[in-house]
Amino acid sequence: MIRFLDIVLSSIGLFILAPVFLIIAIAIKVNSKGPVFYLQNRVGKQERIFKLFKFRSMRVNADRKGLLTIGNDSRITSVGKFIRQYKIDELPQLFNVIKGDMSLVGPRPEVEKYTRLYNPEQKKLLLVRPGITDPASLFYKDESSILAKSNNPEQTYINQVLPHKLTLSSSYALHPTPKKYFKFIFLTIFHIIRPNK
Repeated sequence: MIRFLDIVLSSIGLFILAPVFLIIAIAIKVNSKGPVFYLQNRVGKQERIFKLFKFRSMRVNADRKGLLTIGNDSRITSVGKFIRQYKIDELPQLFNVIKGDMSLVGPRPEVEKYTRLYNPEQKKLLLVRPGITDPASLFYKDESSILAKSNNPEQTYINQVLPHKLTLSSSYALHPTPKKYFKFIFLTIFHIIRPNK
């Protein structure tokens, strides 16, 4: 049922958002050198590695200086700041949903560096399809600002943020229902429209 909803809703979304994709693509190309899309290896269902799609919001090769985005990161382009604020950079992941890499709702896929740190209980999340949004995504919508307050953002992420995110994600991922599915989609849309609420 969930997979059927993923395909239908993602297809509708891609059709409606096609003009937005075009405008954002042009803005990215005009604003900075490099490709329109940023592809990164993430760990998916059954620990399968897949390429996650995003609109590029940083300068090329910015990830060589670290995988975490912290506060007003100087690597972010001017267009990148805008599309990150409204989560527009995440929209290309609708293609990942169509492909079957992801679901609209599910635990955010992590890079392998961090999934290696999962304990046996946390690894249960790697048995399900990751998603674009979920309870943890909504709770940590200002994650970069939270990490900016830390003297050691990497350790704060590993020791505090990541474990809490995985706990929040489990509440949906291990017990998904259509009702919860639509709830988190609508909550995500609301927070995109009103990002400061």
